[in-house]
Amino acid sequence: AKSIGVTGNERRCIVKLASVSSGGVDRVCMALDDKWLVDIAVALTAAMGSDTDIPPDMEALLVQGDAGLARLAQAKTFAEANPDQVERLAQTDVRWYSPVRKPGKICGVAMNNSASNDRKISAPDHPAFFLKPASCLIGHQESIRIRSYYGSVHPEPELAVIIGRRMRDVAAAHALEYVAGYSVMNDITGNAMRAEDLFQYWAIYAQEDDPRKTNRIEQHLSYAGRYKGCDTFGVLGPWLVTRDEVPDPDDLAVYCSLAGETIAEDSTRYYNYKVSEILSYISQFHTLSPGDVVSCGTAFKPSENRMSIHNANFQKLPGPVSVSIEGLGVQYNPVVVEERGIGEWRLG
Repeated sequence: AKSIGVTGNERRCIVKLASVSSGGVDRVCMALDDKWLVDIAVALTAAMGSDTDIPPDMEALLVQGDAGLARLAQAKTFAEANPDQVERLAQTDVRWYSPVRKPGKICGVAMNNSASNDRKISAPDHPAFFLKPASCLIGHQESIRIRSYYGSVHPEPELAVIIGRRMRDVAAAHALEYVAGYSVMNDITGNAMRAEDLFQYWAIYAQEDDPRKTNRIEQHLSYAGRYKGCDTFGVLGPWLVTRDEVPDPDDLAVYCSLAGETIAEDSTRYYNYKVSEILSYISQFHTLSPGDVVSCGTAFKPSENRMSIHNANFQKLPGPVSVSIEGLGVQYNPVVVEERGIGEWRLG
């Protein structure tokens, strides 16, 4: 992969970034090792002085681009060499947010695993994607909250791409140059709500040879607003791992477990469309901006004699759930099922 703007030892210093809360303060942090974090504001100030430009959140850091990441490399080197001048935070003592907390958009790619191809009656010859709201995001160790009236809900382990700079009409050959880094996504999905919101209807289209006349064509569709977008239906993190730490995003092992039992053991190599193709295709329709998230599709291949994610209904098997991706870390979340009925949404 192309360098993100720093070279040599400095480039290797930038490994993992996170958004956390510690001591009642929201912080953007870097990992020093497997146990300790350092607040980038503290590290930058100590290394470069009080007048240095401090990004207030991850999105602002990404907007700074290569120069911002290069400064972080220097600050991390300083923090490692001067532990008495830069406070360290134990990873076990922080509250984890999603690495980017308010992305402009979250794009999820549908039916992108080749293991699902034999189930397709018909399908487009390009990536199909939907949008999830930023309000659905939670971080590592936060509770996934399922209401009983949602019906069946299951996990979907996916590779997430975090955009680093504005991207519009970019060819696949250059798409990875626009990536800031990668993360782990659990794209929680409500099967029952998808079925409840299914329309079977006659779509009306103008005839090509006579636009004054119409044809009726039977179609089936379901909108993703509820079954993909409820609160806590997007677990992202714990880390944003910078791009040049991931040599090949199209060959990463993915695992998912529920209550300690492995339910998916797969790889991004089985995606129908490569990461660069997905990003390029989406950019032909949507402008992708720094901090936007693209979740590349579910890795769901079950191991022999093991439960599939499609049987992993949180209403009956309430967790905890864990998702890990090679080189990107492990995400662990408890599941809470709230026994309640839907509120009185009708007027009469």
